[in-house]
Amino acid sequence: MQPHDQSGVKLPYEQVCEMVAGAGYDGMAIDLGAGDVAQAYEVQPLMEKVGLTPLIVAFPKTVGSLRDTLKMAKDFGSPFLDVIGQVTPLSVDGMIPVIREWIEMSEREGMPIQFEAHRNCITNDLYSTLCLLDAIPEMRMCADLSHYVVDREFWYPLSERDMGLITRILERSDSFQGRVASRQQIQLQLDFPQHQKWVELFKGWWLEGLTSWRKRNEEGDCIFLCELGPPEYAMTNADGKEMSNRWEEALTIKGWVEDMWAELETSR
Repeated sequence: MQPHDQSGVKLPYEQVCEMVAGAGYDGMAIDLGAGDVAQAYEVQPLMEKVGLTPLIVAFPKTVGSLRDTLKMAKDFGSPFLDVIGQVTPLSVDGMIPVIREWIEMSEREGMPIQFEAHRNCITNDLYSTLCLLDAIPEMRMCADLSHYVVDREFWYPLSERDMGLITRILERSDSFQGRVASRQQIQLQLDFPQHQKWVELFKGWWLEGLTSWRKRNEEGDCIFLCELGPPEYAMTNADGKEMSNRWEEALTIKGWVEDMWAELETSR
């Protein structure tokens, strides 16, 4: 949302919150990697004013630093803390105690956590993340599959084996994020003809993930975040202008997912 379109204009926080709520979203992520704690406290009352639930996204650089963010997320009423851990041991054996300590910390603070599938963090690589999930049964994921498509540079069409690896992530995911990637690009324009094979791939994964979530949860709401980042996530032309309108694309993804969810609810 900063900026939310090709104009590059950054809107006042109050206008952003009104715009998001007016479009029918239930909440908005507060990204502590893109902003800071002071910004979060400035935005939180504006979100509350228009009925938006905040989701805190944390980038802890030490094991112990997550504690304060857990408390903050609890104070904000975040449904869980989305962790993109910047503590990155080289081996899976080194990662396991870090993940376990963060899970134990979350239990002590009474704030659930999910580990986001994301590059440049402890869940950077699909293979090592799958090893972590095998070693730590209580580890839950937030699935942003765009990172793993780029990370593994999956050929299209994906092999049965690779599709099975993604299914293993989806089966351990309690929330999902919406962005379409290819093996070379993290964020594709949704309406370009050459991107449609990737769009359909991701729509299939989102439906699979939502279906798996509903099988594990007889009631309640699943959180799906439409996450389309500004440049340099968003591709730009020679003039530095974005090649698509992310606000409109986010609404498109929102509509797709709401239709999937409604179909799952009516088929129960």
